[in-house]
Amino acid sequence: MIEAQILPTPTGPLSLLSHEGVLVAAGFTADPDEMLARLSPALRALGMARVDDLGHAAQAVRDYLDGDLKALDGVAVSQPGSVRRQRLLTALRAVPPGATVTYAELAERAGMPRTAARAAGGACAQNLIAPFVPCHRVLPSTGGYGGYYYGTPVKRWLLAHEAGTL
Repeated sequence: MIEAQILPTPTGPLSLLSHEGVLVAAGFTADPDEMLARLSPALRALGMARVDDLGHAAQAVRDYLDGDLKALDGVAVSQPGSVRRQRLLTALRAVPPGATVTYAELAERAGMPRTAARAAGGACAQNLIAPFVPCHRVLPSTGGYGGYYYGTPVKRWLLAHEAGTL
């Protein structure tokens, strides 16, 4: 069974989905079914139940919002992907709060050439566990914020929160 909890945040509701204590999806939506639909058929087949408290993952969100910017790092996560995608997601998770990288830099951090920036962008676009896997910390080399699955205002808020500029 997938367990789901919706947490309020200053930038809108955050849905968390967990299976056996491991976060398998998270995103800024009030509807956990939207997150469930993005999971593999095998996970979707388990069904989903809403719970009042997911424990460690929910507390990590509260701690992050209260200023412990590294709190999300201690939560176990799992999402599908090729070896290359997993390297990108691991490199992404290593970008510290308050820092940003370009897509080309993310590719390099994953052991790929800078020209693999599109692959880095693809990994961010298909990231199922925001903000625990912090794709909001990746910016285009041309400037600006670029895209974000949950909207640029959410990305701006997360970056400002981490920079302490709210």
